[in-house]
This record gives sequence, C-alpha cells and structure tokens, in this order.
Amino acid sequence: KHILNGDTKQVSDYLVAEMQRLASELQFEQANEVKRKYLAVEKYRARSVIVNPSIHNIDVFSMVRDASAAYFNFMHMRNGSVVQSLNLEYKLRQSEEDEPTEELMSIAINDIHKRFAASYGKEKVKEALVNEGLEFVVPQRGDKRKLLDISLKNALQYKADKYKRMEKLNPEQREMRTLTQMQKDLRLNCLPRHIECFDNSNISGSDPVASCVVFRNGKPSKKEYRHFNINTVEGPDDYASMREVLNRRYSRLLAEGEELPQLVVVDGGKGQLNAAIEAFDEVGVCDKIAAIGIAKRLDEIYYPGDEIPLYIDKNSETLAVIQRLRDEAHRFGIKHHRSRRSKSQIHSVLDDIQGIGPKTQQALLKHFKSVKRVSEASLADIQAVIGKAKGNVVYNVLNNKSIGEK
Repeated sequence: KHILNGDTKQVSDYLVAEMQRLASELQFEQANEVKRKYLAVEKYRARSVIVNPSIHNIDVFSMVRDASAAYFNFMHMRNGSVVQSLNLEYKLRQSEEDEPTEELMSIAINDIHKRFAASYGKEKVKEALVNEGLEFVVPQRGDKRKLLDISLKNALQYKADKYKRMEKLNPEQREMRTLTQMQKDLRLNCLPRHIECFDNSNISGSDPVASCVVFRNGKPSKKEYRHFNINTVEGPDDYASMREVLNRRYSRLLAEGEELPQLVVVDGGKGQLNAAIEAFDEVGVCDKIAAIGIAKRLDEIYYPGDEIPLYIDKNSETLAVIQRLRDEAHRFGIKHHRSRRSKSQIHSVLDDIQGIGPKTQQALLKHFKSVKRVSEASLADIQAVIGKAKGNVVYNVLNNKSIGEK
C-alpha cells in the first residue's frame, strides 16, 4: 500500500532497518532476501522519480484552452514521483471574458480534490503549483518549474489527442482547424480557403515558363493548375516574368467573373513579392487578394511593404501547407519547362525540314531514339529507315545545320 501511494522512501527505510537487524542476529539468508526486496524497491523508485525526492505531497495543476473547451492536467507528487494523475475537459459556453482562466482553474481544483480526497488520508497537501490563475505557487525555475512544464505538456497532449480523435471522425474539422491556424499565423483577414502559388522556371533565360497551383481548403485542386509561357520578357528576368503572369491570370479571372483567391503565394523574396503587388495594382485587385513571398529559407515569410520577414514555427501546419504549395508549383513548372524544351529541340531540327512530315519523324525517333543519334547516323542507316530520297534530304540538312539552330 505504501508503494502504491508513492511512499517508497518509508518502505526502503523499513527494509534497511530490517536487513541490519537480521544481519546482527546472524540470520544472513533472511537478511539477503530482505536485501533483494530493498534493491527491487530502489530500482522502482529510481525509475519513478522525475524530480528531487524532497518534493513531497504537492499537487500540480495546468490548463490550456481553446474557443470551445478547457483542458486540465493534475499530478500529485510524493517524494519526487507522480502517484496520481488525471486529465479533464470542461466544455465552454461563453467567452474568455465571461469564463476567466482563474475561475475555471478554481472549479477544476475543487472537483479534483473532491475526487481524490479519500486517497490523501490524514496527510494534507502542503502546496499547489499552477500555470496561471489562483494565488497559489507559480514557480519560475528549478524542480518545481520542471514539474509544471511536465503537467502543461500533458495538458497540451491531451488536447491534441482529443483533436485527433475528433478529426478522424470528421475530416472537415481538421481542414477548418488548419485554415484557422493559417489565418492566424499569416495575419489574414479571412480563412484562406482558396490559395494560389506561382513559380518561375527557366534555364539561362531559355524557354521561360511559370506555373500556378491551386489549393482548396488546404489540399491540391489539380484540375485548376495552370501553365504560362512567358511572352513579353526577354532573358532571365524573374521579376518581370512574375509581373506578366499575375497580370494575365487575374485580368482573365476578373474578365470571366471567376472567384479570386484569398491568398497568393509567390516563390521568392521581396523582389518577386514587389513584382506581384505591381501586377495586382495594374489589375486593380490589391485590396481583394492577400500576397506573401517565400524566401529560399522556407521559414521566412515576406509581406508587402515590410522589410522584416515573419518567422513561422517549423513544426506548424501552416508551414507544412506552404511547403507543399511551393513544392507542387516547382514540380509542375519544371515538368512543363522540360517538356517545352524537348519539343523545341525536336522542332528546331526535324519540323523545319521541307518534305519531312510527322510520320517520318516518328519513324526516325523510334529507330534512333533521339535527334542527336539521327544526326550522328550514316546516310545508309537513315535511308534504311525512311527511304533513299527522304534519307538524302535529312542527312544533308543535319550535316550542314547544328541541332540547336532553327
């Protein structure tokens, strides 16, 4: 009973005294059996003690809350060990002003003490530690602060577990929680149910393209993804490319009466973000769409007109959604860019040869596997695939014109 109540020190002291008594009476076998029990108790005690054993008969309370509930953790400590623990949830019906933290904590402490009153016996609790609220002890450092931190982690975990159980039954609830957290973290005026992310892709300015990916309620809406070929920008100018693409995108949405996103994310820092704001200003949507820029270091979020970036917790759901947005935009843009470059290379050599149609091109590529191998093939090999006349034409063109020319 003493062990179950956390009074292991009293048991150890008794066993030591009994061991010494038996040894003094030369009852060594019995003394050795008592020693075995003593070592077992000490082993258990060492594993169960989480703070200084001198911390005895103390209650620890902590609380976290959201808009709908308050979550409490209670621990009762004896000799540095937790001997009783309980998590509670209280549903809230009113605002924080109407149900202040101090009042909720007082109710919880009273309920918990009533529940465990019988187990305390004659020994009264000497001290109560709380994370906020009543005029009890609110430790700032040391072993007691460690105890409070453990209790607070327990309360937070209890709350998180409750969310997971609820979200498993209702996926829409998780979506709403994610969107609400994003609105808070990104300082938005409304829930970001519709987000669009843009990324530029080019290699040394060749075949510049941009991608737009769309997320609805925190998830990809792939049917709404769009590619853009850059039409008005010469050379590798990411800022001008971003300005062109956003201008085209939102001019079209306005013209067609389509819904505008609540948030636009541009892959880049202040420069790309400024280009996006210029495009919004040209189209007239600056007051209708929020925009942020994502620097190369993903935890840096830039806002229009703000020189200092916002840093978001790397473990947050907000950052996870932004990470996925940027990865999707990058993947989608690179795929289109590679496809366009490949088509451009094939077109530059084969499509411009007079008298060589699609079927002839397909026959050559099917046999030789690439345009480069066609250009390296002998006249006899080419003629063997497409005939003498067409073979002469292709061979002469390829051997007098480099693959990269048009």
